[in-house]
Amino acid sequence: MTRFRVAAAFALFVGLLLAYFVWTTEADPSSSYRFKLGLDLAGGTELVYAADMSQTPAGERADALSALQGVIDRRVNLFGVAEPLVQTEQAGTLSGTTEDRLIVDLPGVTDIKAAVAALGQTPTLEFKLATTTTVGTTTQAAFIPTGLTGRYLSSATLGFGSGATAGLATPQVILNFNSDGAELFKKITTENVGQQLAIFLDGQPISAPVIQEPIPGGQATITGRFTAAEARDLVRNLNFGALPVPISLESSSAVGPTLGAAAITAGVKAGIIGFAIIALFMIAWYRLPGLIATVALAEYLVFMLAIIKIIPITLTASGIAGLIISLGMAVDANVLIFERTKEEMALGKTPREAVHVGFARAWTAIRDGHLTMLISGVILFWLGTSIVQGFALVFLLGVLASFVSAVSLSRVFVLALVPEEKTGSWKFLLGSGIKNI
Repeated sequence: MTRFRVAAAFALFVGLLLAYFVWTTEADPSSSYRFKLGLDLAGGTELVYAADMSQTPAGERADALSALQGVIDRRVNLFGVAEPLVQTEQAGTLSGTTEDRLIVDLPGVTDIKAAVAALGQTPTLEFKLATTTTVGTTTQAAFIPTGLTGRYLSSATLGFGSGATAGLATPQVILNFNSDGAELFKKITTENVGQQLAIFLDGQPISAPVIQEPIPGGQATITGRFTAAEARDLVRNLNFGALPVPISLESSSAVGPTLGAAAITAGVKAGIIGFAIIALFMIAWYRLPGLIATVALAEYLVFMLAIIKIIPITLTASGIAGLIISLGMAVDANVLIFERTKEEMALGKTPREAVHVGFARAWTAIRDGHLTMLISGVILFWLGTSIVQGFALVFLLGVLASFVSAVSLSRVFVLALVPEEKTGSWKFLLGSGIKNI
């Protein structure tokens, strides 16, 4: 019994430390471990963009969408928006097709016009080969996409034409591609010597140099008709991130901070009431084991809150719902254990022996129940939208934590207190329901 009491004391000490961590970090406005609140709780703006994948090969669309997400994420962060969240999703349309979308959450920004202005219009950079096409008797210029876009751009710098004097220098924008872009640029210039390679920015040609020779090394130079200030702005915008595919604003919405505060209050209130009802039922029905389960449940809760802070997980209203539901999952395992223990004591086993056997008999049911919940949570996170994913992530962590809480913590606490024989007041404390067993 001594080793279980030592383990129980250690678990209680760790629980108190976690509770202290959760409390103090939340009370300190400057702490980096404060809860990260999602748009629905903190208030802010959500912008939904549609990504135009019409010119992107089907096999490259996933990579292009991922690159688009990274570019917009960097762009938003450069403007200093607190805790921005940039996500992608595929959504169905009324015509039965799917549409690639970019969802940008900007907590704390409630002015939609300011949010759109902050995000700005990052340039779409494309390289296209010039050719001609005949329509009737008229020959027209045409441009063929090469697949080389701003997706492959690693950096842009400002330069000036060689030999030019200060003040009369011709501004140039020097592009440096990543390794994949360098190979693609080399291939394009090797196979098309003598042809024009037009450079398009936001759908408009800004330069159309002739390929004189193969260009290895992954560097290209734009010598469009712009001033030094325009070239400097172009370099800045390209370094912010050239969009791999065009995007257009599809919808926008704002959540006021008052509504967010009300959601937090409602969520915390629901959590407190839910925990209190569970604790009262467990103590009233299972007595001492119920009290032990309540303590284990409290440890489970502070552990979950600490994990949410440390990872950190952006907490949303759906995430709070997932946490509250996982409380029920945590106590469900304790109910199985205590019922099995009660059955063993009814067969004449001593309390400690009944606890050992009860935990062993309940193990398979607890394991299978938690496994099915984990599978459900993974599917929700994998296939769900951002709102569903917030619920699923907290729920998954809650299921894992409740498994540890029920199987380990409750067992340690019970074995630290339960005596060898059920005599005197122990007969009542280890009983359940409206009568003793």
